[in-house]
Amino acid sequence: MKRIRIRNHRVVLNRSRGGDTFITIVLVIFGLFMFLPMLYTFSQSLKPMDELFVFPPRYLPRHPNFDNFSDLFRLMGTSWVPFSRYIFNTVFISVVGTFGNLILSSLAAYVLSKMRFPGQKVLFELIVLSLMFSSTVAGIANFLVMSWLHWIDTYWAIIVPVWCSTLGLYLMKNFMDTNIATEILESSRLDGASEFYTFLHIAMPMVKPAWLTLIVYSFQGLWNTGASPYIHSEQLKTFNYAMSQVLNGGVLRQGASAAAAVVQMIVPIIVFAASQSQIVETMGSSGMKD
Repeated sequence: MKRIRIRNHRVVLNRSRGGDTFITIVLVIFGLFMFLPMLYTFSQSLKPMDELFVFPPRYLPRHPNFDNFSDLFRLMGTSWVPFSRYIFNTVFISVVGTFGNLILSSLAAYVLSKMRFPGQKVLFELIVLSLMFSSTVAGIANFLVMSWLHWIDTYWAIIVPVWCSTLGLYLMKNFMDTNIATEILESSRLDGASEFYTFLHIAMPMVKPAWLTLIVYSFQGLWNTGASPYIHSEQLKTFNYAMSQVLNGGVLRQGASAAAAVVQMIVPIIVFAASQSQIVETMGSSGMKD
């Protein structure tokens, strides 16, 4: 039975040392299960060709080198589309899509959370309902809309659907419900602040964990964008698509494929590691509520 003691206005849980040790061991085991695939991927990228197909596979290379990365960049250098173009496409789509999603989701979430209007509850229920459907369900309709707008073979065919994603709106709205007191916003309005000033300078700083989480999720999804039915021109395709072509190169390109996998996952890992504490806080505050 846990007992709670108050020490210097802080809540302290009395737990047995054995219980703490057990929890730590379980967390370490789960952490290893998540870390080992990344370690193996990085290890594969450093192995020479004769070690890639050893059975049983080894986690650590015996003769590590960076030849696979050299092969990868040499392959990309022979492409008729410059390697830098693939990088630019990916960065442009990821940055513009992420910040557009953040701005639109935050504005819509603020209205749904802190303003009252007819049909507000029904509208939010429809947003929650939309989360239950895969984007594949609306694939044909999306293609027809993109064609009608003449966005086929443009960046906007990928960016605009991300702006309209309801996941970010759902997270931001629930986080605002939990972490922003209506009295604080009312005080700002009584002091003469405009609604936009209240949103930008009062509400947004209070939900920093939520919008950092949204940035991570949106950026990670866009960074991993591969082949798209809306993009036909090679000049507009992404870095992930170029890497997939390397992966399809057969046995002789297995080393370069391993290096490509490492290059693909470096940026999302860095972005996630820099914001992981904010993500945990957001997930704890943005669950489904009655």
